[in-house]
Amino acid sequence: MRKRIIAGNWKMYKTAEEARSFTEEVLGKAPVSDNLEAVICAPALYLPELVQLTNASSIGIGAQTMHEADEGAYTGEVSPAMLASVGVGYVVLGHSERRQYFNETDAAVNRKVHAAFNHQLTPIVCVGESLEERESGKTVELVANQVKQAFEGISEDLAKTAVIAYEPIWAIGTGKTATAEDANEVCGAIRATIAEVYNADVADHIRIQYGGSVKPGNIKELLSMDHIDGALVGGASLEPASYLQLLEAGANE
Repeated sequence: MRKRIIAGNWKMYKTAEEARSFTEEVLGKAPVSDNLEAVICAPALYLPELVQLTNASSIGIGAQTMHEADEGAYTGEVSPAMLASVGVGYVVLGHSERRQYFNETDAAVNRKVHAAFNHQLTPIVCVGESLEERESGKTVELVANQVKQAFEGISEDLAKTAVIAYEPIWAIGTGKTATAEDANEVCGAIRATIAEVYNADVADHIRIQYGGSVKPGNIKELLSMDHIDGALVGGASLEPASYLQLLEAGANE
């Protein structure tokens, strides 16, 4: 059985005090379950402190992006070596907002996946389609191509440990959510793509999240689907009570 993973993506929200207060509030309240991995993906400024705060807890800390190089003249960037050095365990790669606003390409995502694994970071690889692409019937083709490019050159053993987040762009921050059945269909297509690139064993191990207006009111239905192993959550992860409800659903559903 694949272990569920619920990851909150704070994006560019929270001051340092708000980040600290949130984390302190959820510590001790987050469910501890063999069936659940809980993650907070925070702005880079706060990562060292959050790692220290959560060190003795069941909550992991992730970055929202990174550069692919270990070091260099890349003003303003954060490297995988830097993330690993402060104890970060996860990194979100290829989020639609990074692709849209910062011109992140499939080739760049692939380089970052390699770099993440080189530093023992678990990549959460985001894939997804726009509303126009969905309406033109290109969802499976586009998402499969994103997956293939992201995992090019990655070994079977490493691929098994990765996380893929299916995030339909049209459902991010819009209040619109793919039906559980639609989300499961695409997540199933992603798993089939992994089986094609690797084999059935890798496809059975890799975890696939759904992201896109996930909230306490719909997460149980999403998690009831056979190909959905968790969620990458934006807005609903910003409040402690809501985040804890998401974790409870992941631990108990």
